[in-house]
Amino acid sequence: MIQFFNVSKIYSPNIIALDDVSIKIDKGEFVFLVGPSGAGKTTFIRLLLREELPSRGQILIGGRSISRLRPREIPFLRRNIGVVFQDFRLLPDRTVAENVAFALEVLEMPRREIKPRVEKALARVGLTARAHFFPHQLSGGEQQRAAIARAIVNNPHILVADEPTGNLDPAIAREIMNIFLEINRMGTTVIIATHAWNIVNSLRKRVIALERGRLVRDDREGVYGYEA
Repeated sequence: MIQFFNVSKIYSPNIIALDDVSIKIDKGEFVFLVGPSGAGKTTFIRLLLREELPSRGQILIGGRSISRLRPREIPFLRRNIGVVFQDFRLLPDRTVAENVAFALEVLEMPRREIKPRVEKALARVGLTARAHFFPHQLSGGEQQRAAIARAIVNNPHILVADEPTGNLDPAIAREIMNIFLEINRMGTTVIIATHAWNIVNSLRKRVIALERGRLVRDDREGVYGYEA
């Protein structure tokens, strides 16, 4: 599904964000990406989304080098990758349902197909009753659920989350993580960059650890491995 071959990313003047990283993530895996601040997690995600190009090496998704994609092909790549952010990034002047629908509207999907997809996505995250609420009327956990619904409404093969529980209290964070686990059980590959050591330690999923841009650990049933 996802392969990094000797990938490095160097920013001017000589800042090494990723250094010779090789990794393979199979279809349907659940992976935690961990490491101290500045370890290279965000760069890893930006490269995966093709927001950046590697300085060296190759990144393959579905067997195809994403560095070689033509500009017009990049949106098709991103349709298959859902993204969830720490700060939700919901449109404040749109309802929950409208926020989720927007992800399909930009793909110019027919309106008759949008409504059932939105309803299904909201049901999966337990937000059916909040469909017509605006973001400011929601709790932090509900806003993150809405963001997840937006990310999965197009049934992506890959779901990437960057610190998705960073702004949530522990109980709500665990609820959000259970949603990711359920999405993964349905066959979606899930990659979560996180500092939530307690969640990582309790779930014992695959853990990929970066430090100063280098891959230092890849454990199939791993723990966070850093001081809380």
